[in-house]
Amino acid sequence: MTAGALSRIGVILEMIKFEHTVFALPFALTAAMLAANGMPDLRVLGWILVAMVGARSAAMAFNRIADLHYDRLNPRTANRALPKGMLSMAQVSVFTFVSALVFILASWKLNKLALALSPVALLVIFGYSYTKRFTNLSHLVLGLSLAIAPVGAWIAVTGRIELAPVILSAAVMFWTAGFDIIYALQDLDFDRKMGLFSIPKALGPKNGLLVSRGFHAVTAILLGFFGVVMGLGIVYYIGLAMAAIALAYEQSMVRPDDFSKANVAFFNANGFVSIGFFIFSVADLLVRKNVL
Repeated sequence: MTAGALSRIGVILEMIKFEHTVFALPFALTAAMLAANGMPDLRVLGWILVAMVGARSAAMAFNRIADLHYDRLNPRTANRALPKGMLSMAQVSVFTFVSALVFILASWKLNKLALALSPVALLVIFGYSYTKRFTNLSHLVLGLSLAIAPVGAWIAVTGRIELAPVILSAAVMFWTAGFDIIYALQDLDFDRKMGLFSIPKALGPKNGLLVSRGFHAVTAILLGFFGVVMGLGIVYYIGLAMAAIALAYEQSMVRPDDFSKANVAFFNANGFVSIGFFIFSVADLLVRKNVL
């Protein structure tokens, strides 16, 4: 592979923020393993990973297309690949289309229900990109986009929708909405100037952070309810306690008059929450199966 091709791949990975896959993927893997009560069939697990990469890549690339006008004007986003001309609109459009096809192919390879619901999933993840134009609840729509991952993984393994993955997905939705409100603080002035919608803009930074904290409290409650429904053990609840501490730490890093640590809080704390949740959930499963 030539240096130019490797450079182009690097630009694409940066465009779709590939490292942020750490947010939704651990929840999807947790759901898959709990649905299978152990390691899922490797073929199924492989197609789950393909579906995750395809859906997320399509969603992020489409978002860059939809937001190009605003990204050019926002100092925080003006250096992204499309505004800088490092990738063309045609290139990103083709990448989006191919990624969506990969997601649909993976859904087809999994089962009939996954395939039937794949257009709904694409509608949600593509639709999110326009929500900041008309609703302050865009944070919850983003949360719903990520919440598709665990319930989708459960469907991939079992071929059906059940209560437990819906609870887990609801937790992911409120978790994501909570940290997206923190992230949106960075664009508060820009949103006001451009007439875009967000909870911080509607309520102000102080009340916006209160909503974020409320969402994260709901997240912890729902994760506890998920543990009860699934009959999970003490190891899981230790992990849940650590996740709650991480969320509290994230909230403590941002104040209404100081957003400077919003980006650090966004990535570091939430990466710990998702990966830690996966590790402790799987460890609990192994303990209950007398593997550990």
